[in-house]
Amino acid sequence: MDDRVLQNFLAADGRLRTIPTKHSKLLVVLDHLAQAFEPGHTYPESEVNDILQRFHPDYAALRRYLVENGFMTREDSMYWRSGGTFEV
Repeated sequence: MDDRVLQNFLAADGRLRTIPTKHSKLLVVLDHLAQAFEPGHTYPESEVNDILQRFHPDYAALRRYLVENGFMTREDSMYWRSGGTFEV
């Protein structure tokens, strides 16, 4: 199911066509986006914005969704990956 959701929302170049409104589909997309962040690494907000801008122009919404849904944590304008699936 996750692959099908990603196929529906991601263009061939990996950019998001649109941000899903259904929460279950949004979680699949957010998990995919979280893979762009290295576990154990902290990122300043500007770098998070740069990474997310590669996927969709509304990087602020994506950043907020990642934090709200537990994929990333924010403290003192620094971000780090705190959720999502991890490759073994």
